[in-house]
Amino acid sequence: MNIYDVLNLVGGLALFLFGMKIMGDALEKRAGNQLKTILGKVTSNRFKGFLLGAGVTAIIQSSSATTVMVVGFVNSGIMTLKQSIGIIMGANLGTSITSWLLALTGIEGDSLWINLLKPTSFTPVLALIGIFLHMFQKNKKRRDTGLILLGFAVLMFGMDVMSGSVEGLSGDPNFTKILIMFENPVLGVLAGALLTAIIQSSSASVGILQALTVTGNVTYSAAIPIVMGQNIGTCVTAVISAAGATRNARCAAMMHLIFNVLGTIIILPVFYLLDWIFAFAFPDPASELGIAVLHTVFNILTIAILMPFTGLLEKLATALVRDSGKDEHVKVLDERLLATPAVAIERSRKVTAEMAQVSIESMILSLDMLGNYNEKAAEKIRAGEELADKYEDRLGSYLLQISTNSLSEEDSAQVTELLHLIGDLERISDHAVNMLESAEEIFYKKLSFSGAASAEIGVLTSAIREILGLSLKAFVDGDPDFAIMVEPLEQVIDKLEDKLKKEHIQRLQRGECSIEMGFILSDILGNLERVSDHCSNIAGCIIETRHGSMDVHKYLRGVKSGDSEFSDYYSYFEMKYSL
Repeated sequence: MNIYDVLNLVGGLALFLFGMKIMGDALEKRAGNQLKTILGKVTSNRFKGFLLGAGVTAIIQSSSATTVMVVGFVNSGIMTLKQSIGIIMGANLGTSITSWLLALTGIEGDSLWINLLKPTSFTPVLALIGIFLHMFQKNKKRRDTGLILLGFAVLMFGMDVMSGSVEGLSGDPNFTKILIMFENPVLGVLAGALLTAIIQSSSASVGILQALTVTGNVTYSAAIPIVMGQNIGTCVTAVISAAGATRNARCAAMMHLIFNVLGTIIILPVFYLLDWIFAFAFPDPASELGIAVLHTVFNILTIAILMPFTGLLEKLATALVRDSGKDEHVKVLDERLLATPAVAIERSRKVTAEMAQVSIESMILSLDMLGNYNEKAAEKIRAGEELADKYEDRLGSYLLQISTNSLSEEDSAQVTELLHLIGDLERISDHAVNMLESAEEIFYKKLSFSGAASAEIGVLTSAIREILGLSLKAFVDGDPDFAIMVEPLEQVIDKLEDKLKKEHIQRLQRGECSIEMGFILSDILGNLERVSDHCSNIAGCIIETRHGSMDVHKYLRGVKSGDSEFSDYYSYFEMKYSL
């Protein structure tokens, strides 16, 4: 094997890993929304979890990625530790799909149909179709499909280059000696684990082993422990990703490691014992297809043996992962979820709903303070405003991180919607504090509104309570019917504010109200009017996102220009909140 063969081997490996990355990312993005729906149906049923893990891993072509995702779900509280066990087991089996695809390179025969199954026959066609879809199609889903085909073609081409580069080693006695060393089960397991840990993909390391089979020097005695070691090595990614996570998340990563280690500890000695008793006659040398079979059989046997003992696995992982002794708060926006944008966006939506609850609760408390000041409630309002600020900072950064990925049009629209919403929600909490300051001024200066002014403010604050409730329901429930009712009510609130200002001026002229109370009333009316504007922005954003646009002002102009539903709601609210 000369220097050119080494360069070809390195280049082929690079193409192989690059093709796998491109194909996996494109598959994940293409199935993003479906993946989000599937993950939303996770149950504690072990078999369903197993099928889910196998299916998701088959889609994204990486058990490491699936397990890292699961660690993120457990860390964020989306999934329980118990629910994760079946998915982790399924992920091990799902990764075998890649080895079966790579086994196609070893097909031999003179038949036309057999030759058509060889990657060298059909990957050029797939590459041509893929580049056409990716370069000339405007539809993002078709372009993603093109990337899937291109990734697969590059992966297979890299595999072919690797196989060709090592073919010359078939007669090299030194290479044969190295492979014979790995027939030692301990060395074989260590070699497989180390290689997989370095490249962080069991699919890729199995592919490398399959490429080496063309030399004719890879025996099944060496391949069996190496394959088992590869399953252990793939756990490294999840274990690293769990650093700094909650205890349950670290337990999930530990279970992945325990599952593969126990599988190797149980199956490998049993295999050698049976081989010693029955002297299995393996058809050496190993082939690409044989490696795929080994990989699949090992995973199936491990699952069959350990599936009944998932409860014990959970207890073992919990016992091995020590409690840090510190308070562990759920990291609601886990960066591990960024690997799956659709899931990260869904999590962001839930956290934004929590922010909405905090901001709107603070605003409603501040409305109560106008007539009944309370020190504890004041502390809660200020704490809510600080929490809303933290939510905005964390969500804003997280959503921007999501947006750096290549997103589908639907996912991109949702990110934009959430970025708009968190700004409006944070401003509502600011107005809650402004209202609190007005209430404090009234309380500490022992001021009061006239009976007429109090009644008018009571009508306006009732309307504000309703518009806040409608906005919250529209977002949390995802129901545009509530959102449609917001803008007519916002118009009624604007009209009420104008009327209250005029009534106040008349009271000033009659000497029924002081100038100092006039300044306070002006501040209150300004804050309430802006709160209703933010509610209008929230509702308009929700409606426009459902219609595939983010032009809120265009929507608002549309509903005000003769929309019958708008007119009906406007008349209803005008009568309900009349002075």
